[in-house]
Amino acid sequence: MRLTFLNRVRLGISLVVVSLSAVCFIDDGDFSKLLVERFQTYNQQHPTEKVYVHTDRDAYLVGETIWLKGYLMNGATHEADSVSRVLYIDLVDPIAQRVRLRMQLRATAGYAPGQLFLPDSVAAGTYQLRGYTNFMRNYPDAYFFSKTITILGADVANAESANGVATNVRQQRSTQNRPDVQFLPEGGQLVEGIESRVAFKAIDAFGLGIPVEGFILNAKKDTVIGFTSTHLGMGYFTINPEAGQTYTASLRLGDGTTLSYSLPAVQTQGVVMQVDNLSHKENIKVYVRHNKTSADATAKLTLLAQTRGQVIHVVNIPIAKKTSLIQLPRNNFPEGISQLTVFDETQKPVGERLVFINKNEQLSITLAPDKKTYKNREKVDLTISTTNAQGKPVSANVSLAAVDAHLSPEADSGSATIVSHLLLSSDLTGTVEQPGYYFNPLNLERWMKLDLLLMTQGWRRFVWTDVLAGTTPPIKHFVERGLSLTGRVVRPNQKDIGGKVKLTFLLAKRDSAGTGDRRDFLLGETDDAGNFGAYDLDFTDTTTVLIQGVKGKANRALAISLDQLLMPTVTITKVPYNPLEFRRDELAEFIRRTKEYQEIERQIRRNGEVLLQTVTVKAKKYQEADSRVIYGTPDASVKFTSQNTAGRMTILDVIQGQVAGVNVTGNGFNARVQIRGAANFNGPISPLFVLDGMPMDLQAILGISVQDVERVDVLKGASAAIYGSRASGGVISILTKRGNPNYDLSQEVTPGTLVAKLPGYAPLREFYAPRYDVKKPEHVRPDYRTTLFWNPMIQTDADGKATVSFFTSDAKTTVRLQAEGITVSGMPGVGKTIVKAE
Repeated sequence: MRLTFLNRVRLGISLVVVSLSAVCFIDDGDFSKLLVERFQTYNQQHPTEKVYVHTDRDAYLVGETIWLKGYLMNGATHEADSVSRVLYIDLVDPIAQRVRLRMQLRATAGYAPGQLFLPDSVAAGTYQLRGYTNFMRNYPDAYFFSKTITILGADVANAESANGVATNVRQQRSTQNRPDVQFLPEGGQLVEGIESRVAFKAIDAFGLGIPVEGFILNAKKDTVIGFTSTHLGMGYFTINPEAGQTYTASLRLGDGTTLSYSLPAVQTQGVVMQVDNLSHKENIKVYVRHNKTSADATAKLTLLAQTRGQVIHVVNIPIAKKTSLIQLPRNNFPEGISQLTVFDETQKPVGERLVFINKNEQLSITLAPDKKTYKNREKVDLTISTTNAQGKPVSANVSLAAVDAHLSPEADSGSATIVSHLLLSSDLTGTVEQPGYYFNPLNLERWMKLDLLLMTQGWRRFVWTDVLAGTTPPIKHFVERGLSLTGRVVRPNQKDIGGKVKLTFLLAKRDSAGTGDRRDFLLGETDDAGNFGAYDLDFTDTTTVLIQGVKGKANRALAISLDQLLMPTVTITKVPYNPLEFRRDELAEFIRRTKEYQEIERQIRRNGEVLLQTVTVKAKKYQEADSRVIYGTPDASVKFTSQNTAGRMTILDVIQGQVAGVNVTGNGFNARVQIRGAANFNGPISPLFVLDGMPMDLQAILGISVQDVERVDVLKGASAAIYGSRASGGVISILTKRGNPNYDLSQEVTPGTLVAKLPGYAPLREFYAPRYDVKKPEHVRPDYRTTLFWNPMIQTDADGKATVSFFTSDAKTTVRLQAEGITVSGMPGVGKTIVKAE
């Protein structure tokens, strides 16, 4: 399981290294060669995954369902990745920093459709929807997918309170006294006598940019230069630091308040990197300046350029050159964020810069309705086309949502999409405000502003000291090819158990027909530290699991814990601000219409329940067949009760003297049993022992607690023939309480045993959209749905085509359609359009 994932990433890196030798300057034995080797090794041992979650909309009413689809992708290549097959979805309360709802979705070929119901227990407010795999937990949760979701209360009175909250938020933002302002020298440091660009970013308490202006003062309070933010609180200025000077920024807010912030200290010696990613179409220009002195004339600086763990360029720069220009061909870079790092002559990283490489390799999704205007309840035939940047058709997997734009306002034109997440946000820490802005061709200055963003945004997926030292953090969370049960066994006082513990797992789950429980048994043991794991399990919905541990001879002084019962930690440092703003009338309309439709859904469910008149049925009581028993009526049976098991150590102790013809000799764990008449020329023949339908040896039977047994059946002679020649000595069938299909595992209180209810894969529901071309009784009811259509699994063919259809509602409104998707090779795309319903 784990080797498959690592090998796929290793193959990708080996291909990059082949192309690397043609574009880099590497001398045998120098630092640059060691750097590449260590960096490759690190990324082979620490591959990455990415997750994106498309939801039908951004605002919901309590009692509604969030329809969603998860996309799982290889972190290095962005290929649709099926390695992890479990996607976790959390609904996080950012104020309480708690997970309110959680579910697990089955991922197939990198796609995980599903839905999340919002029960009444979820309070109205702003939440974060998170998506991640178990393997992604090896990295900071800043790299999990996250989006803001608004949940509104179920009464119209909340409309005013919700608008009041929005008003208060806006007031808090505008009256905040001290914004967080950071000043970030390009490349990392200010150095005496070397002109540098200094980027800055001003954000409020919600992590959103605010416009600022001010000027820079030196130690004598003389003005050096003024500055003004140009985009979402960001901007930059140029400064030539003087020896012995300290610099302070004087900031003016919109209300006239003046605040002071210190700039980073000026270094006596150092390296400055300046990047020009805008002026030249063919190359990225990197200027490296320094004022370092070195006694070694052969000493070198090293520039490494890498994209998502793939080394693109390595360049050695003689330290004798105080100023160097390195031109990096764009064609060698994949699309997305690349990181440029400069190492000094002592092999320490002294400067970093992020750049974005645009190669116009995105998927184009076109939504073409058969008309632009429709009547109420009229059929909409929609053609979906997927092409590459050159207009050639490509096959893609797409999810599509059609919503009433009046009832579901769009957050803003810069909202996140699969394109902005995959190529930008997923490789950055911190909040990226309006990520979609940078991928909208209508924004003519988007590349300049994106370059400004990357001068101020953090990127810390790994630490260079670990890479260079050749030490890699251990992988604690492995790739899940199925559901997992992991935990630990300790003493009741929480001390180590001191050796391996034998474990029995019993999973009770509903069968596919929903008519009863299916029970699966698993046997295993812990490691010496008491850790255990059962992997690659497959079950849907809530499942009851019983785990029993035995150490030595029926030692029950054990405490068993499951990792799945521990809620994950949440490390949100800022409350996300919700950009959605309803008008008061829109909000009241949304709540009223949604409540009406919820009542319609409940009425449809009630109509499906048929009430029968009272009837009297005279018949013999049907006895449900016990799947553990393949025989008819046994020759003898002993029911285990509290009376006959008192003081008995083993099962044989209980049946001794209870069944005619069954002779038990000895006692305790030295007992033996023989059924009279079971012998051949070689002497007596031992009976066959069967535990809940499974043949077992005598020692295993003697280890079972008499308190766990429901009854013991004895088969003699011809009655035992159903088990074949192995039962020539008769059969002793032990039926346990837990093996009974009707036994309630939740009542289990045996020491050394854990019973818990665990969620499996969330059952996948089909989105209900009425078809008005076929008359049905429920069509007489009004139809004012917010989400008119949702289809998470649309696959376009080799010609890049797919067709879907749905019906408009009773509302005279604008229907907003948005499709998001990706090709198998990892090319993401978004398509939007609107239709009118009149």
